[in-house]
Amino acid sequence: MGYEFRHDVHDDRPMTLETEVSSLRQVPLFRGVEPSRLKLLAFTSERVHFEAGQALFARGDAADAAYLLLEGEAEVSIDGPQGRFRLALLGANALLGEMGILAEQPRSATVTALTTLTALRIDRTVFLELLAQFPQIGIAVLRELALRLEQTNQQLAQSQG
Repeated sequence: MGYEFRHDVHDDRPMTLETEVSSLRQVPLFRGVEPSRLKLLAFTSERVHFEAGQALFARGDAADAAYLLLEGEAEVSIDGPQGRFRLALLGANALLGEMGILAEQPRSATVTALTTLTALRIDRTVFLELLAQFPQIGIAVLRELALRLEQTNQQLAQSQG
């Protein structure tokens, strides 16, 4: 099963590296990263666009990239016994797709654009290099994953009660 890109809408507006770097500076995850590294990240990443209803990736797909949501909203969901179950609603500055990269597993959920959205697609290798070179980014990612796990545990406890 090959992985296919699910985005086909590209923005034709010129995007400079400086614009990309200033976008990345707004993201709490990258606050401690020096501008030269942000420039490299912007250069090695791809700005992608999705229309409302379009999947960024589906459960079971290869975890080949992480996505940094720059604008718009996305829904993280899985198919359950009663149909689609929403795990999370994510907005600007959210990181998605990192779990599959870290676990070296296929995607564990489907992520769908709820609105028109723009994201930075960070290749798996680039993402892993970022974590290796900037421990503070790794810690921020771990903190986010721990919060998600806690929220999931609370949802599970509530559904059992």
